[in-house]
Amino acid sequence: MSAITLTASMRSNLASLKSIQSQMDITQERLSTGKKVNSAIDNASSYYQARALTNRASDLDALLDSMGQGIQTIEAANEGIESVTAYVEQLKSVAESAYALDATADGYDDDLAAYAAQFDVIMGEIEALVADASYQGVNLLKGGKLTVTFNETRSNKFTITGKDIVTEMDIEEATGTWASATEVDAAITKIAEATDFLRSYATELGNNYSIIQTRQDFTEAMIDVLETGSDNLVLADMNEESANYLALQTRQQLAINSLSLASQSAQAILSLF
Repeated sequence: MSAITLTASMRSNLASLKSIQSQMDITQERLSTGKKVNSAIDNASSYYQARALTNRASDLDALLDSMGQGIQTIEAANEGIESVTAYVEQLKSVAESAYALDATADGYDDDLAAYAAQFDVIMGEIEALVADASYQGVNLLKGGKLTVTFNETRSNKFTITGKDIVTEMDIEEATGTWASATEVDAAITKIAEATDFLRSYATELGNNYSIIQTRQDFTEAMIDVLETGSDNLVLADMNEESANYLALQTRQQLAINSLSLASQSAQAILSLF
């Protein structure tokens, strides 16, 4: 079967229509996906650069959860310290009341023993509270260790080694049955030292909290930078693509009209026969 012969004008118009349709397909894809680079075929360099940035952002995002949990662990320890400090204030009050007793009054030994018993009860509550200050198995008030990873290569880690605050405060030596004002005075001294220790450790935890919080804020900002950089490489300008599509529609209609005119010329020649 012989091939159908088209005029040069018709062939030119058909080629133009095919080109316009191809461009319209590309523009439609960009409008539907919002991206000018949807695969490596569109632009290999931009595609792989964008994917690398997105992958890093995803890896950093996964670390944010770890940082957040690290912050919660420190907060749990801080809440514990505040409560222990309140208990220590109670211990101080009990010891000072015992120290103020008149050693020459009747029943002095019994009153002193009663205060000592109150002291022991509060001390027991401190130990129970410290044991309950754990967060996801890490208790920074009983010597637990917390490690937070800061970067996706795991080369930057921040480790906090907790302290056994009951042992550090060393108040247990002040418990038991007080036999004299001298022993009570020794307990008051221990309590003052314990208070100083708690304040110092609370400050240390606060500094650690700030370090992790600052790194968390940096990581969130870094993720935004990476995602924005990725978007700049692959996202389409929707206004520009919309304008392109309207222009292509106009060109398509003109090409169709041109093809129609070329066809009419052929028909005019046919009418001569």
